[in-house]
Amino acid sequence: MRIRDQKGARGAVVHVSIGRRRALAWALLPAAQLLVPGAWAQAARIASARVWPAQEYTRVILESPAPLAWEVLTLSDPDRVVLDLDGADVGPEIAGLAQRVQASDPHLAGIRYGRKTPTVLRVVFDLKGGVVAQAFALKPVAEFGHRLVVDLIPSTPPDPLMALLDADRAKPGAPPSDARPAEGAAAKRDVARRVTIAIDPGHGGEDPGAIGPKGTYEKHVALAISRRLKQVLDAGSGVRAVLTRDDDYFVPLATRVHKARRAQADLLVSIHADAFREPRARGSSVFALSENGATSAAARWLAQKENAADLIGGVNLDVRDPVLARTLLDLSQTAQINDSLKAGRHVLAGLAEVNALHKRDVEQAGFAVLKAPDVPSILVETAFISNPDEERKLRDPRQQARYAESIADGVLRYFSRNPPLARG
Repeated sequence: MRIRDQKGARGAVVHVSIGRRRALAWALLPAAQLLVPGAWAQAARIASARVWPAQEYTRVILESPAPLAWEVLTLSDPDRVVLDLDGADVGPEIAGLAQRVQASDPHLAGIRYGRKTPTVLRVVFDLKGGVVAQAFALKPVAEFGHRLVVDLIPSTPPDPLMALLDADRAKPGAPPSDARPAEGAAAKRDVARRVTIAIDPGHGGEDPGAIGPKGTYEKHVALAISRRLKQVLDAGSGVRAVLTRDDDYFVPLATRVHKARRAQADLLVSIHADAFREPRARGSSVFALSENGATSAAARWLAQKENAADLIGGVNLDVRDPVLARTLLDLSQTAQINDSLKAGRHVLAGLAEVNALHKRDVEQAGFAVLKAPDVPSILVETAFISNPDEERKLRDPRQQARYAESIADGVLRYFSRNPPLARG
């Protein structure tokens, strides 16, 4: 569903779903009236409602058996976003939506609802600050039905490069905060003094990834191992790490690549725990990008499955960065792939110390998350979450630490033999 913008009252931007041409009346209901549902007419059912809070953005998802007709309005003084649902009933999911808002949510303060007209349900998102609201619809995929997504994105998004510099200054012995260098050339010189690793915990939010026999979610395992890997790398001298996601929320594949490039990473390591149709499949694997097809049928199948994460997690295709899209599609990446293979061999050797290997060589396939043209990138399948024995290991914090430490050993060995070029 494509979106067009109009100017609404008081300078607000109204997002209107195509096919709805009627005039808009945006008089807000009082808070008391919004909080009390009346005896409402029969309407479309909201099957489920979810809230995914994160520092980068808060996502609200309404799922229904059929597509929803909707309109979105952003207002200030106070900051809030209004969502009008034509023909929707309140139901228990909408009624309980306010209870899903966490006090720690960086952007969302609360949710109210009420009737704007006898046929239009109004949902109001009270905000903690200014946001850019993006709303879009997703077609059914996997186990999900029709989904309406409302993303509340901070007006000033976080900068991964400056976050790294701020983290450095927060360490004991670092210069005081008033010694902060200017952005631009000074920041680049600061980055050049240390090796930067982008750690990418696979999946997240709506996208659980693979699910083990005992119900273990790949997204949780990947995040736990990634956090431990960051701790190990940050503890070393001359190395620092940044996570592409640090909580349970969805990050599009292209955004993961963009974050690694914005942080001027010298290597991207994407962490996963795969599943296969046969529960007997076991062992650790490392993958690099391929420009000429996958090195095995299994690698091709895995890449197709991982690349489908955007469909499951939910990407707003209307706002995809065209420059980044071209970067991912048409730049030659021969040098990047060669460096990725070198790094992958060292990481694979490290994993062999703590787990059996599924393949003894680094495999290659067309993984979207590995397509940064100037950042060597590898994807690590720590173990098969579909194997009951390996799922048990993946759930164990001690084994998670062993996986992380073995990956870190491989990364550090790679950079000891292949120091990155100076930047800036």
